[in-house]
Amino acid sequence: MRDLLRSFGLPLTALFATLVVAWGLVLIILPQVTMAERALTPPSRALDSSIAATLRFDASTCRSVLETNRASDTAPAPSGGLAIPSIAIPSPNTAPAPSPSAGGMAIPSMNSGGARSAVRPYILQCDRATTHTRLVRSDGEVAWLDEVYDLPLLSVDDTAPLEAQIDQAGALYDLAIDLQARLQALEANAPAFTLDNFRALTAARAIPMSDSMRAADDASLLSQLQTLVGLRFVQDDTVHLRLGLANLARTLVFAVMVTMLALAICYPVAYKVALATPPAQVVWLVLGLVIPYAIVELMRIYAWTTILDNRGLINSALMATGLIDEPVRFTRMPGTVFLVIAYTYVLFMVFPMLNTMSTLDRNQLEAARDLGASPWRMHWRVVIPHAKPGIAVGCIATFMLAAGAFSVPRIISRGLQAEWFSQTIYNKFFESENSNVGAAYSFAYTLVCVLIVALFMALMRTRLKDFARAR
Repeated sequence: MRDLLRSFGLPLTALFATLVVAWGLVLIILPQVTMAERALTPPSRALDSSIAATLRFDASTCRSVLETNRASDTAPAPSGGLAIPSIAIPSPNTAPAPSPSAGGMAIPSMNSGGARSAVRPYILQCDRATTHTRLVRSDGEVAWLDEVYDLPLLSVDDTAPLEAQIDQAGALYDLAIDLQARLQALEANAPAFTLDNFRALTAARAIPMSDSMRAADDASLLSQLQTLVGLRFVQDDTVHLRLGLANLARTLVFAVMVTMLALAICYPVAYKVALATPPAQVVWLVLGLVIPYAIVELMRIYAWTTILDNRGLINSALMATGLIDEPVRFTRMPGTVFLVIAYTYVLFMVFPMLNTMSTLDRNQLEAARDLGASPWRMHWRVVIPHAKPGIAVGCIATFMLAAGAFSVPRIISRGLQAEWFSQTIYNKFFESENSNVGAAYSFAYTLVCVLIVALFMALMRTRLKDFARAR
């Protein structure tokens, strides 16, 4: 700070400090606070009052459809139409209009001849209008609305006369209104935050298997490792798997393997460019590294699909030479994802090491050779200790990018491999519309990655100020 004041004066220094604080606040702190708040907030549709609101809506729609059928004086036959639920589902705090849903009228049967039948056709809302409705529980517990809140078992009997069905739907509607109000009062006094969304990450799910599948699964090395660390267990003769944690652990292991692969590829390249190449040729080598990355990342990833496809360059060449008869399914091999991710983020590994290695005095290498050091010993005792900050920065950057990779595993594997944790988070947010659980997954994943980075820095014995050497 003193150097900044001395170089730029108080006004510019204050401006720089303000911009840095604003940058950290807007791009780092506030997003994480928002994500943590959403992760600790129970989703509204998982609340019991939301289940009661859905029951109220279904009962109201069912009654409206039945009343419309009565007014038309043309009752549908048992094989008649399906009442389509309304597209706009009301929130738990708004009362539904007593009119049918947008497409919610049962369609009269074509073979009924206009005669009224005592049995109504299948109507979705009438079928769902029952107090025996399952409640949402994050721990996998099976709970029912009528049993938890001591409600009478009510439903709309499709074999009853039409008037009786209308009365049953009305009774369900009145009960649901009172129940929703009572549950909202109870939930208003409940704690505003909960850890249920995080418990979904550790929840175990039963995996149904046949005897042959069970035997093959028990014999696999992956299942044995999962059992060893507690991700997989057998209860009541049924295999249970902690799917969230298993996916998290698999993605972290993959990210570490990608980082190691990138380090193995980039260390010789960085050494060659920085220390083993005449200065006149360094520019051309650096250009050779940078020019491919002038292409948009997605274009480079899609280019790999033309190489790895069943009819891609590799398979076409192998089949043309007669080495294989059928194409190799690279899209099913995790190694292809490792390779493409390492290629995608290779510059983040190369340039930090290149910057630190370029500051090494070549006379130290000559002295090590004169003293009889082998190339391996020279790297271990001279080059690597000097380049340690660059190696740490490159590994951290590559690991974080690989752990958060989304486009590469999605495009390269095309759903033929186990999804990465970033894909799971995406699915929670946008596919299943369960953003609260997705926020919990995202926040927990960030914390785990930060802990791994901190552990790596401790093992490497590097500090934050050492990274200035690798800039």
